[in-house]
Amino acid sequence: MSEQMNDMHADGQQADWQRGIEEDMLRNLAMPLMQLVRGEGSSVWDSEGNRYLDFLSGIAVLSLGHAHPVFVEAVSSQAATLAHVSNYFSTPPQIALARTIKRLAETGPEGRVYFCNSGTEANEAAFKLARLHGGGTRSRILTLNRSFHGRTMGALALTGQPALHEPFAPMVPGVEHIDATIEALEASIDETVAALFVEPIQGEAGVLPLPQGFLQAARELTERHGALLIIDEIQTGAGRTGAWFGFQHSGITPDAITLAKGLGGGFPIGALVTYGRASELFSPGSHGSTFGGNPLATHVAGAVLGEIERAGLVQNAAERGVQMREAIEAIGSPLVENVRGAGLLLGVALTAPVAKQVLAAAQAHGLIVNAPGENILRIAPALTIGDAEIAEFAQKLAAALADVQRAHAAEAAPAAATEETA
Repeated sequence: MSEQMNDMHADGQQADWQRGIEEDMLRNLAMPLMQLVRGEGSSVWDSEGNRYLDFLSGIAVLSLGHAHPVFVEAVSSQAATLAHVSNYFSTPPQIALARTIKRLAETGPEGRVYFCNSGTEANEAAFKLARLHGGGTRSRILTLNRSFHGRTMGALALTGQPALHEPFAPMVPGVEHIDATIEALEASIDETVAALFVEPIQGEAGVLPLPQGFLQAARELTERHGALLIIDEIQTGAGRTGAWFGFQHSGITPDAITLAKGLGGGFPIGALVTYGRASELFSPGSHGSTFGGNPLATHVAGAVLGEIERAGLVQNAAERGVQMREAIEAIGSPLVENVRGAGLLLGVALTAPVAKQVLAAAQAHGLIVNAPGENILRIAPALTIGDAEIAEFAQKLAAALADVQRAHAAEAAPAAATEETA
């Protein structure tokens, strides 16, 4: 595999797709790592015919893996029935999916659902929900430092990463970023706050769980001061963490959650789900989306959630997450500091800033993971994985870590020799 990887850039077909990226696509992304052409289960194949074990699953999107029969049948049957009608009309899949989400999210009868096409759109809708709740008297919206809520202007303002803001300043006003501590919550939340946005696990920051008791404190403080608690479940929802939604581990009830990624299992869809008082804030004409809630997307998402439930994949995520954590720790690599996260959203913290090297080595061994930071790997496989996939993952990750450890040691040796000579 590694020799094939090294030769890829010299191949004419590889050069052609790279030229396509350079010449035909806007330069808002780095050069892709490779060109993928086919997937099945937890495997993908590139344009050179090389197979990879996919333990990123489209960044926590492919809940059922690639080309799952339930997903394929749902897309095919609904595309042949009714794909789009606009929101001047209702369709059965839309109502059915809303009721399923309400049941799984335990919203009660007062819960309501708005459908859109992506996570950032769901957070834009939630931003407007917060503004409506503020009503001109509550002007502040709080989010956390290092958070990530999307790339559109409202969602970007919510994102607690100043480097992402700088090219697009000034940001939408009224958003403040605070540390992810209970002390910061207590110091910041008062009657001027319209809403607090939080992710149960900060995926883009390096798979960082919230501190123990944070969500319970956030719920108590927002209720006391009349603010909304809005939880971004875009990466943690749809069973990813071993519960249907990440907030359910804490035993609290939010005012709203936002969903996307795993909800559609690979088909673009997002949602804003409201609870209780927050369900009365929107009125006809206050928000909308041409494609949001179309019958194709909602039918597919309904089928994905149905299969997750039927196959017991939420429990599988909980159990396999423990198994994966143990498998990573059993490798015994000096490069691994700890494993964090929940269910099948895990972060492997490294003892040195070599995440990109590990990513490249893993790819050379036929494993796809992700490096959201210099010393962290993100692992988010399909919820369908079992013993065979975890064993293959552990073997490939161990080989990648060993490669990088040898290279790291070789680099350190000359430096140590020079110090001794001096």
